[in-house]
Amino acid sequence: MPAFMLQARQRAPDEAIGIRVGFTCSKKVGNAVARNRAKRRLREVARAVLPIHGRPGWDYVLIGRRDTTATRDLARMQDDLRRALAKVHGNST
Repeated sequence: MPAFMLQARQRAPDEAIGIRVGFTCSKKVGNAVARNRAKRRLREVARAVLPIHGRPGWDYVLIGRRDTTATRDLARMQDDLRRALAKVHGNST
């Protein structure tokens, strides 16, 4: 997706249930202030989308991208995450 990369992994049946999510931004995103801002935005997008479109038993990692994570419209980022989840889970959109 333009503003972030999504990695996903289905856990084994004997592992914990529920949705787990992580966030990361490398130094390529910018200084500490820029990385923290990007991660806050990723957390907000995940908070809004994952409870509805995520699947229990899956781990998700959102990786921030330089320039776009901090500036892209939040509504568009939410749409991006919905599309990325549909791709990961094999749904058509």
